[in-house]
Amino acid sequence: MFATLKRAAKALRVPTAEEVELAYIYEAGDRYDLEARERNLSRRNFNRTLGL
Repeated sequence: MFATLKRAAKALRVPTAEEVELAYIYEAGDRYDLEARERNLSRRNFNRTLGL
């Protein structure tokens, strides 16, 4: 019974912000796309620290 509940909880778990960012970076097709994605994430993180 508890195994079923654990599986259900894992299926409904929301990914963390870090997991979402890593998945976004891993989807890059080439190094230029990777650099653009890294700049985008850096810009978003900078804006979060400023409270924007």
